Amino acid sequence: MKVAISACLAGQKCRYDGNDNHDIRLISKLEGCELILFCPEDYAFGSPRARMDLVQTAQGIRAISDVTGADLSMSIEQYAQTFFKMHPDIDLFIGKDRSPSCGVCSAKLYDKEKKLLSTEETGLMAKEAKKRGICALDAEDVISPIVFNKG
Repeated sequence: MKVAISACLAGQKCRYDGNDNHDIRLISKLEGCELILFCPEDYAFGSPRARMDLVQTAQGIRAISDVTGADLSMSIEQYAQTFFKMHPDIDLFIGKDRSPSCGVCSAKLYDKEKKLLSTEETGLMAKEAKKRGICALDAEDVISPIVFNKG
């Protein structure tokens, strides 16, 4: 099974603050799978970097920099499209929960005044995975007692 997984979960120091979210329990659950690491934010903006949030705008849901207010969405979306074109046979996408890029159903969505609208949004890269019909899960959901075939 080929699994695309947020690189921070595998121990890469690519979070916005330059740290990781290494999850040994998750990685051990994926033993025997081919892991394909990704991090659109690190690729596009480096680490450490300013935080960003998903914001509902007139143009739709966008990733907006907390510092500059710039729309950072295009770089993330382009990375996601390129990543999935390079890896067309991915069986499972595991994103870092609550990430504006990788969260599958746990990202926070705000309005322009930073009022919380939802805690169940899909991040921009996870949205591309789902659009392509790839089974997508938040990391915290993989740790919960589910079973999948590693074949």
